[in-house]
Amino acid sequence: MSEALTVNKSPQGMAVRALDGAHEMVLGTALRYLPQKGRALDLGAWSGALTQRLQAGGFEVVAADVENQFGLPTEFVNVDCNDPNFDRKFSSRFDLVVAVEVIEHLENPTAFLRSIGRLLNEAGIAIVTTPNVDNAAARLKFFRSGKVRAMEANNPEHITPVHLDLFVRQTVPAAGLRLIENFVYPEGQFPLTGRRYFVALFKLAALLMNGPALTGDTHVFVLRRNCAAKP
Repeated sequence: MSEALTVNKSPQGMAVRALDGAHEMVLGTALRYLPQKGRALDLGAWSGALTQRLQAGGFEVVAADVENQFGLPTEFVNVDCNDPNFDRKFSSRFDLVVAVEVIEHLENPTAFLRSIGRLLNEAGIAIVTTPNVDNAAARLKFFRSGKVRAMEANNPEHITPVHLDLFVRQTVPAAGLRLIENFVYPEGQFPLTGRRYFVALFKLAALLMNGPALTGDTHVFVLRRNCAAKP
């Protein structure tokens, strides 16, 4: 059973380290909340595939990562997201901040989200995605082996699993943010699973378990600043 996230290609041939259709899902989610578009920040931009998708959707995009690996016509800022004050690298706020498959690479998710909050306009949103370690497949894997799915040796850059209950109850409020939507992608599916009979097993197991997020290999969190929090 292979559970490593493969590198796919965007329609423009750019490398994508996300599930098929994930970038389109992120853009669609952003447009539901921000029909007037605006300024967007793509954290962990890597190849620039999501930056390009957001630009095509009408956003003015700033890309950020530890190094520039693409040549798109957009502003690029060198940023280490492990820096608890990386927001100081930017001179203005944004209507949209996206961090797709980034937070699980970081040492301190709360500090990361605090910086995101300081970068958001008052009515802005952040869209954060991360591997779903709460689904039926992950629960069965931990029960069988004691290992966290999507955090194994074949994913050495993944160091911080995000568990839904703790993230919503503790991490998000501590960062001065509030959750306005959470869903899994793709609903009802397990695309990281390589064999069909495993998918059938996981779907059956999900029917027998309690709790949210029992399917889907990615968590999607839509966040806003908590108005009561300090800027």
